[in-house]
Amino acid sequence: MKRREFICLIGGLAVAWPVTAHAQQPAMPMVGVLSSQSAAAVARPLSEFQRSLSKLGYDDRKTVGIEYRWADGQYDRLPALAADRVLSFSK
Repeated sequence: MKRREFICLIGGLAVAWPVTAHAQQPAMPMVGVLSSQSAAAVARPLSEFQRSLSKLGYDDRKTVGIEYRWADGQYDRLPALAADRVLSFSK
């Protein structure tokens, strides 16, 4: 192999390597919170949940995605909200 071909090969690998390494990053974990109550009704437990995730090294929108759905006391809405979460996570 000639010197020029070798340098081009090494240069090509150096350019392709960061793209390949970036493509192998795992997907961000997603957490779905589904409650029959309103957000205001569970504000205290919810803040503790978020604080506990933070202590474990999970930061909302940076290392974990959290999606909330509230039925606001309307229990008949729960199946539709749950189905929406499943479809959202499967994309």
